[in-house]
Amino acid sequence: MLSWAITFFIIAIIAAVLGFGGIAGSVSGIAQILFIVFAVLTVISFFGGKTRRI
Repeated sequence: MLSWAITFFIIAIIAAVLGFGGIAGSVSGIAQILFIVFAVLTVISFFGGKTRRI
């Protein structure tokens, strides 16, 4: 999931450099959403792993 966020971030940077403002904004939004989902899933798996070990 993190690799997808990084990929969309790089695409957004390239689109911004080439002058495609609308595309860069859209791709940047997708990258932000994917990063937040990745962070939430990481926290859930961290705490889920802690509670299952007895």
